[in-house]
Amino acid sequence: MTTIDYYFSLASPFTYMGHERFEALAKKHGAQVNYKPADIGKVFAATGGVPVKQRSPQRQAYRMMELKRWRDFLKIPLTLEPKFFPVNGEPGSLVVIAALRKGLAPGKLIGSFCRGCWADEKNIADPATIREITQASGLNADELIAAGATPDIQAEYEANTEEGIRRGVFGAPTWIIRNEVFWGQDRLEFVERALGKG
Repeated sequence: MTTIDYYFSLASPFTYMGHERFEALAKKHGAQVNYKPADIGKVFAATGGVPVKQRSPQRQAYRMMELKRWRDFLKIPLTLEPKFFPVNGEPGSLVVIAALRKGLAPGKLIGSFCRGCWADEKNIADPATIREITQASGLNADELIAAGATPDIQAEYEANTEEGIRRGVFGAPTWIIRNEVFWGQDRLEFVERALGKG
């Protein structure tokens, strides 16, 4: 069975655009996924990336073109400038890690957080919204939110971030298969090729 380390940010539009397609690929190939939510701000700071608002006008304009192209190509709802962005993805990420610790499949929850930000214009850092999204994903929100507030869950989030940086992660989403790095939802074709070799 092929193992995939999946580094992502709940606040990333590219994680949103790639998540469901990646989940389908992993299922198709029977791959084991190690879900690793990470702090993309710290990743940027360590690897030369900058937040969107600090990028040059040319880079900001091109990012917007890419969002439009992929939104139209994938035929998915995507708000180009959501009401709550930039947004802190950490609180939701801690809930995802708590779900993983309990042996729960986190795919639907991750997708719901991403969709909440990029399609539904929800504040995914807001405690009430986190509770709503978690519960709507069929999970026990009270239990997972409480678990996510513990120091060991926070430590795992930080460890994911540091591990990702050490392994060559510089943006989200990133997949690592047999030590080969694949960055960006537009690299899923290559992810599938790597899975086929497995």
